Amino acid sequence: MKVDVDAVIVGGGIAGLWTLARLRDQGFNAVLLEDDALGAGQTRYSQGIIHGGTKYALTGKLTASSEAVSAMPSIWRACHAGKGEVDLRKAVMISDAHYLWSTTSLTSKITGFFASRVMRARTTALKPQQRPAIFQHRDFRGSIYRLDEPVFDCISVLQALAEPSMRSIVAVRKDSIRPQVSSLLVETTDGQGCELNFSKLVLMAGQGNQSLLSAAGLQKPVMQLRPLKMVMMRGGLVNKVFAHCMGAGINPRVTITSHTDDDGNIVWYLGGQLAEDGVNRTDEEQIARAQRELAELIPWQKLDTAQWGVLDIDRAEVRHADGHRPDTFYATQQGNIITAWPTKLALAPLLAQQIVDYCSTVEKTDNELPAWPAPPFAKYPWCEPARWNGV
Repeated sequence: MKVDVDAVIVGGGIAGLWTLARLRDQGFNAVLLEDDALGAGQTRYSQGIIHGGTKYALTGKLTASSEAVSAMPSIWRACHAGKGEVDLRKAVMISDAHYLWSTTSLTSKITGFFASRVMRARTTALKPQQRPAIFQHRDFRGSIYRLDEPVFDCISVLQALAEPSMRSIVAVRKDSIRPQVSSLLVETTDGQGCELNFSKLVLMAGQGNQSLLSAAGLQKPVMQLRPLKMVMMRGGLVNKVFAHCMGAGINPRVTITSHTDDDGNIVWYLGGQLAEDGVNRTDEEQIARAQRELAELIPWQKLDTAQWGVLDIDRAEVRHADGHRPDTFYATQQGNIITAWPTKLALAPLLAQQIVDYCSTVEKTDNELPAWPAPPFAKYPWCEPARWNGV
């Protein structure tokens, strides 16, 4: 079977689906290929925070990273209200804001002061009665700032983006994608062989981009992986928490978001410096470190009935000479092949716009697409029993 299309996107995470929605809205005959579940890569491991840059300004000055994401919360909010470039009205915003809290230590207080001054338009200091419930406890000592940073359920975002375009989303067999100069050979999960003739091939497969580039005979761009060791906790939790705890460095000491497993249990998902440093620890050591951190930062939260889990994650992005995280998304075009990484979840709209711009010279077609099998949606790792320590 041969099919002519304007653009083929490889990779069904939020960035790929956002790009598909934008291209089809612009009238391009675009399709998306996924060889696993939608969101099965980095998307389902995301904390869902739409960063506005505050956490990148904890040293007291605006950085390239903080400015790159400064407009993202308003863009995502507009889409959630049905007034943006894509329709996210069916997506679930699990918190209208993220919070920043400082402990009583001098370093943390100073960091909080600088962050609030530098980011004054994006933060609001809260009075005790305005704080999230867990920080209204009598034993809490510190300051709380409200950040204009919504938190989304990422799987619901995938569903909102994908459902209007399911006819254009194709489930393919693993390792069956074979790029050529202006066509792509692929086998769908129901055994159909297909040759897709394209004007643009967009590689948005995260960690899979490297092998796709090699298959296309390209040596650049080069990918780097930055690992994290995230921690999950459930059991005995009554409060949901969406907050960064300020530390002494550029990263928050710990970042907590809250989610729900299939049995309705609240799950705390822990990132920040804890996850950055955790790559040098065993799973047992990382859980013990997380227990000590929470016991020190939120001592009134009982941990004796908690279950714990550890998630090892590799974040894929373009390689920097010094190995540091890129400040913003990355996209480059070589002939008719575009390679892209969003770097951060929040930057998906900017990356999609860049790819729409790359496709602006494509002569649009209007060919009918065949009936293809569609991939399922991924599940969150905390909904998988094997992920929990001792289960």
